[in-house]
Amino acid sequence: MKIAMWSGPRNLSTAMMYAFAARGDCAVRDEPFYAAYLKATGLDHPMRAEILAAQETDPVRVAAACIGPNPDGKPLYYQKHMSVHMIAEIDRGFMRECTNVFLIRHPARVVASYAAKREDPTLLDIGFVQQAELFDDVTRQTGQTPIVIDSADIRANPERALSDLCRALGISFTKKMLSWPAGGHANDGIWAPHWYGAVHRSTGFADPEGPLPDLPNSHARLAEAAMPHYEKLAQYRIGA
Repeated sequence: MKIAMWSGPRNLSTAMMYAFAARGDCAVRDEPFYAAYLKATGLDHPMRAEILAAQETDPVRVAAACIGPNPDGKPLYYQKHMSVHMIAEIDRGFMRECTNVFLIRHPARVVASYAAKREDPTLLDIGFVQQAELFDDVTRQTGQTPIVIDSADIRANPERALSDLCRALGISFTKKMLSWPAGGHANDGIWAPHWYGAVHRSTGFADPEGPLPDLPNSHARLAEAAMPHYEKLAQYRIGA
């Protein structure tokens, strides 16, 4: 099975990759289209040169690897994808051969976390528009509503949320998914030093989140613009 997990940035996505890696029967891959996306767009992201040097930049080859043999002969292959990377220039046909899951998080929390790492985020930076578009694509291609899981539900009760997710995927749940060694994973992208500090210090999912953050006006407007896209997917989330 190939599990394509689609999220925006700052959305518990790395912790989820670590959880699946901890199973022992699952290979993982960290944002395989990142370099292809940077090359196609010319965007100046942190560590751009290092990412382009370290990763395949041809999206056709990246897609082929995503649906090719699972690494190390593992029965499961978990792919951490960013919805922002699926620009028009990249063929989405490979998604038909994956089980697609959508990981969502309240926009106010995403904006607050993203803005702490990168100044002046835009609506396209945080991925909600693209995530909703991909959700519609998968629905049209398969005739079925894709799996949706909310990071708030995972942090509120990781065992229950991951058990529900595994059931929806048709795979067994194991408590190995609830913890991992501190210090990161061998399959982390080269960009990990810039973005993954908190999760590298972790050995499991963080406690439930508190009240929504107070945002300055520009960030509040950004979160408000993202809300319809979040709410569209949230109505389908596991446990709703």
